Formats: sequence, C-alpha cells, structure tokens
Amino acid sequence: MNAKSAGPLTSEILDRDDLRRALAEHDFTAAFGLIKKYGGLSQNKIAAACQLTPGKVSNIVSGQQQITSFEVICRVSDGLHIPGHMLGLARRPWEQSGEDDAGDQDTDRAADPPTEDEPAGVPWSRGAVVSMAARVTRSDLVMDRRAASRAIVAVVATGAGLLDPLEGWLQPAAVGESQPLRGRLGKAEVAELETTARAFRAWDHKFGGGLRRKAVVGQLNEVAAALEEHQRPEIEERLYRVMAQLAGTAATMAWDSGLQRRAQDYYRIALRAAHAGGDLAFGANVLAGMARQMLYRDRPHDALDLVRLAQDGSRGHAGPRVRAMLHTREAWALAATGRSAAFGRATAQAAEELTNAVPGEEPYWIAYFDEAELAGVTGGRFLDLARKDPHAHAESAADAIRTAIATRGADARRSHALDWIGLAECSFLQGDLTEAVGQTHRAVEAAQETQSSRVRTQLGSLYPYTVGHSASPAVREARDRLRGLLAS
Repeated sequence: MNAKSAGPLTSEILDRDDLRRALAEHDFTAAFGLIKKYGGLSQNKIAAACQLTPGKVSNIVSGQQQITSFEVICRVSDGLHIPGHMLGLARRPWEQSGEDDAGDQDTDRAADPPTEDEPAGVPWSRGAVVSMAARVTRSDLVMDRRAASRAIVAVVATGAGLLDPLEGWLQPAAVGESQPLRGRLGKAEVAELETTARAFRAWDHKFGGGLRRKAVVGQLNEVAAALEEHQRPEIEERLYRVMAQLAGTAATMAWDSGLQRRAQDYYRIALRAAHAGGDLAFGANVLAGMARQMLYRDRPHDALDLVRLAQDGSRGHAGPRVRAMLHTREAWALAATGRSAAFGRATAQAAEELTNAVPGEEPYWIAYFDEAELAGVTGGRFLDLARKDPHAHAESAADAIRTAIATRGADARRSHALDWIGLAECSFLQGDLTEAVGQTHRAVEAAQETQSSRVRTQLGSLYPYTVGHSASPAVREARDRLRGLLAS
C-alpha cells in the first residue's frame, strides 16, 4: 500500500507548526488534541491506531498522563504514520523509498529546494555568488507547498561543513576574467534599488515573518540578473552591496518562516555578496546572523567560531555599533556554554563600545542596535543562565528586559514580543504567578502583532510553565490564550 495514503493523517495536518512543535516536544496532550480537532479522528480511532486503550488516550488528552515509553512513541509514529524525524526517531520502515509511489517520488524530487553545499578551498569569485543567487532565487520563487514542507525539515549545515568554506571571507575576492560591459544601469536606478532594500529591511524589523519574503526574493533575482550583464565597476560594487542586503533580509524572513536551511543559503549569498562589494562591516553582520541561527540550534561553539570570523574579517572596517553587536553574540555563545564570567566580560565590552557610537555615523542597517537592544539581548542571555540557576540570574534578566521594554521604539514589534515572552518566563522562574500571568497576556497580545514563527516558537516555551496549575483560573486563562494563538 502507498505509505503516503495509508496513514490517517494528511500532509496538511502534518505540516501544521503547532502539531510539529507538540510532536517534537513529545507533548501528546497537545498533539492528540490537534489530531482530534483538525484530523477528524476520535479518541477511539487514535487508540486503535496506536494500540492503546481508549481510557489511556482519554487520560493523555485530558493531561492526566503523558507518553514516555520509547516503544509507545514508536507505535504512535507507525499507527498514525507520523514520520520518524518529527518524533525524534529514525526513519520508520514504512517510510522507505521502496514503498513510495514512483510518480510521487519524481514530483517531490523535482520540487525539493536545492541547498548550497560549498566545498572548502574554492576561491570566492563574483561570478560564483551571482550564479548562486540566481539559482537559489529561481528555485525559491517556484517552490510549491510540498517543497516548502520539505524545506522546513531540511538539515542545516554545522561544524566543519559550515565553517571551513567560510574561510574565503578572510581572503581578497578572486578576480574573474574581464567581460564586455553590456549593462545599462545608472546611478539613479541603483539608488532606487538601495531604497527598496532598505524598505524591505525596515518591514522585516517592524513586523517579522515572511509576508513579503517572495517580494524580497524576486528583487534579489532581478539584481542577480543585472549583475550577469556586467555593469560599470562603480555600479557593480553598489549592486553587490544591494544583493548582500536583500539576501540578508531574505535569510531573516526565511528563518521567520521556519525555512532554516534556506535561510542559511541566503546568509551565504549575503556574505559572498558583501565580500564581492567590499562591504566588510555588513559581512560581519551576516556572520552574526549565522551565529544567532547556530545559537538557536544549540551549537554555541559553532556560533563562537562565526563571531570570531566576523571580528577578524571586519577589523578596521566595523564601527562601534557593529563591534558592540558582535560582542553580544560572543556573550550569548559564552552564556550558552555556561561561562558566566566570560559572558559578563563580553557584555561589558559591548556596553563600552556602544558608548562610542555616534548617531548617523554608521550604516542604517545597524542603527537598531542601541541601548534598548543591548538591554534586551543582555536580558535574554541572563535568562539563559536563569533557566539553570533562577536564584542567581532571574532578577538580573528581568531588570534588563524591563529596560528594553521601556526604551524600545514602537516599530520593533517582533523585539517587543520577544521581550514580553522573556519577562513572563522570568516571573515563572521566580515563582511569581500573578506577574507571570499578566506578562503572558501582554506577550500574546504582542505576538499577535507579528507574523514571526520565531516569536511563536518562543511563546510556546511559556506553555510548560502553565501546566500543573489547573486550580488557578488565571493560569488556566493564560494557558488557553497561549494554546489558541499557537494553534492558529
């Protein structure tokens, strides 16, 4: 029987972010509830498929029991045909390619988004980044829903596979063969592209999410096409810088859409384009974005290597705001490895650098990094430490986050949402349920103003704190609001 049609859950159900999150966390109370609601399966059908008693499923759905047995988790995967990777399992026997319909296989293979594996030691050339940008954007613009679903679970490069090819960032750009100048772009057209890149970045900073991601990708594709025509040298340099900024925004938007590997592809394009355009400060900013991605994936040592690469490659070219931002990424990685003293040192270096920043002296794309952003980032890192030792760090985290909330500009909606989520978690860690509930409501309200999956992922981290307090109507209400937003 065709494995794709044998299971009772459709691809639309399995593609839901809330179900994916619940399965990844082995939260079967939430998972079975979503399967009942959106999959149309009764508790009896779930029980029969998973070889469980109806009473057991009823207890799981009501939150009285959870599934912890590896054997039972395997039965859930096999009975409901939930792919193994969604539950942290190896590929299940029924997932083997021999059981798939050949026609479906060909369709899926054609729709799979390509990723850019870069062999180490290959010189970085301008032609290479233009070809990479053209290829990735073309694929992205025609990516359908099934391909997007596959892209969500695509593996992100880490370790040497990620870091070694980036060593070219420290070397001069390779000079290609001279080409006849066929392009006709002038300074006015490039200025319009620069304005567009700035507008897209402002939109992403304000709202987050991927609502305009395809528009950014389309503009990036157009810039790649213009560079294929070999414009005048002064025009080409500006175009490469535009390409870098557009690709950086596309990376952030892809990340916010849950497309982690595709985000990594765009980060690579952005870094190579910044290198080709001689914009070493923006290249350092790109590497900082890649480091943040590694930190969210619990790869602090990779993140620290990326930050050091950024610092080495931009020395003498980065202003105080960029240097301060890099120190906060360094502090984040150090906190993630438990080095609290080193975290404090790097945070102090960031604050010192920021005192030297002069408004308007650095590029627009780093203007967001001010005292409010430093406070928010510092609070988030204290919160990382507080999860292991609430008594020592939770109050410091809360103080820093309150400063960020009080001083951030109104446009930073995604950051506001993350701040409120972090502050609510601080209160939960401190055992102050009254404050935590109020802040959770503020976090939900702020999250509703964004389209960022990153915000929703962070919001999901509050849910476990609300479990076990069923006697409190206020906590139940907050949990219901969390569940409602996460399920939407």
